Amino acid sequence: MLHDEGGTGRPILLLHGLMGSARTWRRHVPWLREHGHVYTFDAAGHGRPAPGELTTEAFVTDLSAHLTGITEPLVVIGHSMGALHAWCFAAAHPERVNALVLEDMAPDFRGRTAANWAAMIAQWPQPFPTEDAVSDFFGPVAGRYFLDSFVRRDDGWYLHGDVETFRDISEEWGSRHFWDEWNSIRVPALLLEGEFTITPEGQMRRMATRPGTEYVLVEGAGHLVHDDRPDEFRAAVEHFLTTNELSASRLQ
Repeated sequence: MLHDEGGTGRPILLLHGLMGSARTWRRHVPWLREHGHVYTFDAAGHGRPAPGELTTEAFVTDLSAHLTGITEPLVVIGHSMGALHAWCFAAAHPERVNALVLEDMAPDFRGRTAANWAAMIAQWPQPFPTEDAVSDFFGPVAGRYFLDSFVRRDDGWYLHGDVETFRDISEEWGSRHFWDEWNSIRVPALLLEGEFTITPEGQMRRMATRPGTEYVLVEGAGHLVHDDRPDEFRAAVEHFLTTNELSASRLQ
């Protein structure tokens, strides 16, 4: 589901990570409005029905169907799963994207499995009775992410999707690679990798060898770069957006 967050100018689309929601970007929406018209998006399977097939292509098709009202090319900013969907959307619809910001995601997780991770999630003590209980369980950074994502009911906070769906989304990443999609893209891109990344070592640096790509390693950041090191994230993104805007104006 697409959310219009306001602003004017070029459209900027924010895509959340696995088990996240559009609300996980709320701390960054205000300053991003200074650079364009901001939209956020709730991926399928996250508070709404999942696609019939849990493939990246199905998620990209769902995303595309919700963007029919936006006619200008997009700046797409994606975290983790959202980053993957961003560059696969750009590969499938090159005319609809003019720049990418990709946070802590790589093309090739083959050989990894989500089975143990999913089993751990299934043991989470749902419902979490209070906001403090969520923060105490996950810590301050991940706690904010999940409070922005979970569903609040009368008796507490619940996951906003099925564990099996989340598991199967990430299981696909362990069975294939997305290098071809990445290498087909011709728009400027900024890659932001956390020092304590979840991505396979060296892959994001290898992605940065593609012409028109910038790479930033954010020291001290984990997977949630934008929440872990918000000032560094903002500085890197604003520099990229400003540079990209100036480059685009010179071409006109």
